[in-house]
Amino acid sequence: MSECTHDCSTCGENCASRDPKSFLEKQNAMSNIKHIIGIVSGKGGVGKSSVTTLLATAMNKSGRKTAILDADITGPSIPKAFGLTEKALSDGNYIYPGKTEGGIEVMSMNLLLPNDTDPVVWRGPVVAGAIKQFYTDVAWEDVDYMFVDMPPGTGDVPLTVFQSLPVDGIIVVTSPQQLVSMIVEKAVKMAGMMNIPVLGIVENLSYFECPDCHKKVALFGESHIEEIAENLSIDTVAKLPINPEIARAIDQGLAETLDTALLQPVIEKILLV
Repeated sequence: MSECTHDCSTCGENCASRDPKSFLEKQNAMSNIKHIIGIVSGKGGVGKSSVTTLLATAMNKSGRKTAILDADITGPSIPKAFGLTEKALSDGNYIYPGKTEGGIEVMSMNLLLPNDTDPVVWRGPVVAGAIKQFYTDVAWEDVDYMFVDMPPGTGDVPLTVFQSLPVDGIIVVTSPQQLVSMIVEKAVKMAGMMNIPVLGIVENLSYFECPDCHKKVALFGESHIEEIAENLSIDTVAKLPINPEIARAIDQGLAETLDTALLQPVIEKILLV
């Protein structure tokens, strides 16, 4: 390691004396992003992108200018949820995000690929660079709340987002299985290491409600999310049911037509940041 010059802007080391803010990327002249909320999960298959879509829809319906940065570079799904098919454009200086019918701005790798099914076979550093460019090179204009949809786990992408973007807090998405308590705790501890507050937990696939008798059945086991949240000192929890209508609407690109009332406790907590 070379001798420290105390100029962190030219240094690639992550030493204890370095100000964490020195890693942050700067917004461009065309962007004014006020708040950034990360959506994370400890494991895949829990519906994190669906929750991101619903949170952004709810926030947009509340009258706030909303955007989604799809940081799941190798598995982007946000454009499909909103029925976005037109590719992102560039004028040589800035990339212009897609925009949903309701006005949510979206930047995703699938808006840049010639075909939605083309794979992105990149190593970690290249993926990290793309995420930074989605923040620095996109003309986001005025955004009250940006939601960052991250791939599962505690690897390169969450680390890049936490270090490079001024994240105000995260929402953890999970499911009811017993294994979840350990996985949620991993995500929460990573956020703690990066000094980023956990604003709430969304338990997806929490139960199935019979359309005839309205009895709630815990298909994946009884929920323990309130107990887990209490042990982790998280005071905001929302539960989403197994609902074929949600899956169907998202598959058809009609996410903005969905009812988001069950996420209201989380939305209220986000509005406090």
